[in-house]
Amino acid sequence: MQSVLMLISTVISLYIWCLILQAILSWLVAFNVINTSNRFVYMVGDFLYRITEPALRPIRAILPNMGGIDLSPIVLILLLSFIKSLMFELLAPLIY
Repeated sequence: MQSVLMLISTVISLYIWCLILQAILSWLVAFNVINTSNRFVYMVGDFLYRITEPALRPIRAILPNMGGIDLSPIVLILLLSFIKSLMFELLAPLIY
């Protein structure tokens, strides 16, 4: 059971890092620091978009439009961090 808990925690942490990378990449593309015509940049951006967008889309539908600022990654990171800590609070006493 401890291994499963650690695996879920690691997957949540990796997903949080993917959200952070997606946000950074979108800013770099917006400021023309990197260009999506580069094949590698396009592939990384497409991969990050495909794994983060299904979770971000419902949050974007709920949040009001803030102009050019997208707060959905921050909300999702906070939500995932809360779920991760709640998981340890509720399930860790059962293991130890």
